[in-house]
Amino acid sequence: ARLGPPEVNISSCLNCINVTIKLPASHLRKNDKLLSLINIYEELDYDITLKTLDGEHKRPREKTTKEIFNTVIEELYPNRNYCVSVMVTASLNKHSIPSAWKCITTDSVAQQDYHTVAIAVAVCFSLMLAGALKCVHAGGYILQKKSLPYILV
Repeated sequence: ARLGPPEVNISSCLNCINVTIKLPASHLRKNDKLLSLINIYEELDYDITLKTLDGEHKRPREKTTKEIFNTVIEELYPNRNYCVSVMVTASLNKHSIPSAWKCITTDSVAQQDYHTVAIAVAVCFSLMLAGALKCVHAGGYILQKKSLPYILV
């Protein structure tokens, strides 16, 4: 039997990609309970292929003993598009289907700085607005002092 494709989710970090992998389901049952691939094989190998503009790069094979795990692909170029595909194999079962390609653009330093600048501008603007309202309030433009009741006039 072929090992189905793993479920793969990716998110970008600075010069890196965070890859979360969920092993494919098995179809074997024991006492009417579906077994996980870890129950069957104890340890599995996984291969990550990284696709960039200049081709596909197979990363060194790694092992896992967990159903859901994550790994970080580091030392990538910032602000560049990368695609990731994962294939899971077992020592006794080399037949497997790779996951579909998932693509993402890595974060750049500029993007992170932009967030900081945006927050700083928002804070300054709020303070200026609060200051302006305080002045207007002090000038009595917003809350006019209660006028005398009509009878006393």
